[in-house]
Amino acid sequence: MNADRNILVLRARGIGDLLTSVPAMRGLRRAYPSARITLAAPPALAPLAWWCTGVDEVLPTAGLGELCWTGTAPDIAVNLHGWEPQSIADLAATGAKVLISHRSRAYPDLSGPSWHDELHDVDRWCRLLESAGISCCADDLDVDRPPGYPRRAGVVIIHPGGSDSARIWPPVRYAAVAAALDGAGHQVLVTGSAEERSLAEIVAAYAGLRSTSVIAGELDLLGMVALIADARLLVGGDTGVGHIATATGTPSVLMFGSTLPSRWGPRGTGRHFAIWAGRRSGSGEGGPDCDLLKIKPARVIGAARALLANSEPVSEVQCVGGVGEPS
Repeated sequence: MNADRNILVLRARGIGDLLTSVPAMRGLRRAYPSARITLAAPPALAPLAWWCTGVDEVLPTAGLGELCWTGTAPDIAVNLHGWEPQSIADLAATGAKVLISHRSRAYPDLSGPSWHDELHDVDRWCRLLESAGISCCADDLDVDRPPGYPRRAGVVIIHPGGSDSARIWPPVRYAAVAAALDGAGHQVLVTGSAEERSLAEIVAAYAGLRSTSVIAGELDLLGMVALIADARLLVGGDTGVGHIATATGTPSVLMFGSTLPSRWGPRGTGRHFAIWAGRRSGSGEGGPDCDLLKIKPARVIGAARALLANSEPVSEVQCVGGVGEPS
């Protein structure tokens, strides 16, 4: 492979999206070990991207239409953002000599694979790169614990927040889980962003936890990775921290509403329970997904206790009402 290659990758999404692209990014690095690889992603994700993907630079890119590439056209541009015409247009505008992307009717000259909704996101991006002759390992998800952060071994994390209100389980239910695990003698910490501090405090108050159990807003991104790596268990929803648990090998209980665990749930080996209603419906306006509300605290507490008591590998989808995932 040529050592002077300049490669641009677009993945201007969130934490979970970045982590599901890690196997593809690592495959790209192995294929081009001496190339300069630039990742176009939100600036807040730069520390995590540098830590686990092997890129040389993060180009601050908040989303579609925000890519600002200057200088020599990249030798290769890789679309790990999606299949929509805008993502392809953003990369095509850089003048890239080679563009690796899924097919699109708007760009009939692209020779990449067609888009399949049913694929897990990890498999989707590996499949894309393999179509261009770049070998990937879909199980190459592991992220090492970042150094320099205090160790909090054995904690149980309750993460009640999320970027989408439809994916946020009610705080009183998180509180019931937190109270049960605290009552069983586990050290419970409630996490979140600075913007989610009040939500975390509500959960802790309902659960009867001490105020010091709330650490929402106190950790940077790599600090959160280190904390989850130290934890015995993470309980949360379909959000980025669930992907951190998968990457660090931390057991997790994750609740899903309209999104399918087979496409966004824990991937690879580990001990995880994805709890899902077995349906795909919408949410009430501005509130949780109606099927997410079918998941009761008792189900989550039972899954959490099972993971805390058993060290044997287990990873499964528990469907509320016994409805299985579609094939």
